[in-house]
Amino acid sequence: MRTRSRVAVLVSCAVLVVLAAWYAGAQHAPSGPTPATGTIRLGPEAGEDVAAYLTRIPATLPPDRARAPALVQLSAAATPSEALDTVAGATAVTAVFRVPLPRVQTALRFVELEPGVPVDTALDNARARAQQAAALDASRLTGRPGAVAAAEAAVLGRPDCRCVVALVVDGDREALSALAGRAPVRAVEAAPPGTAEAELALSPLLPEQTTRADPPPDDGPVPAAR
Repeated sequence: MRTRSRVAVLVSCAVLVVLAAWYAGAQHAPSGPTPATGTIRLGPEAGEDVAAYLTRIPATLPPDRARAPALVQLSAAATPSEALDTVAGATAVTAVFRVPLPRVQTALRFVELEPGVPVDTALDNARARAQQAAALDASRLTGRPGAVAAAEAAVLGRPDCRCVVALVVDGDREALSALAGRAPVRAVEAAPPGTAEAELALSPLLPEQTTRADPPPDDGPVPAAR
């Protein structure tokens, strides 16, 4: 076969492949975009006025007979057992831990609760995993960040630590409304019904944020880990 003929055959084959790929794509086009992780925010916007946030979130509760994930934010850090009592009537799926240290910024640690395990046990296991994460941070960080993580790990190592500041729960309108009126719940913000937990971007209102959702101060001494 001549070189010119061979090239013509190769070009024809390439055109056929392109046309076949176009046809397959046209016949099986994607039905729609895949939701990105962390696209549905629960919690105040950075710098948002706290009173305005608390006023707007009751409208997020789901309609009657619909269920939705919701961020339950506490007015003060609670022990795991207190937090469990706070959300009775709804299904807790994630705990948000934060060790309160005066004028020291500490980490928010989001820990999913184990399914199929009694909730009290799952919440205590989540606390232990938060403690392990803090200890790991302390082992790899230096200076003030390392000292803060070590102090966090020491507190989280105690089963009765006051270190739960929020929980993600799943519930219907009636259950979520009941939580909103229960001390020490400060705010309940719900995502749209049908929202998957992986789609949530969580930024809970901290107990010390009373006027604006600004970062807490970080100029205090770090207590020694005990």
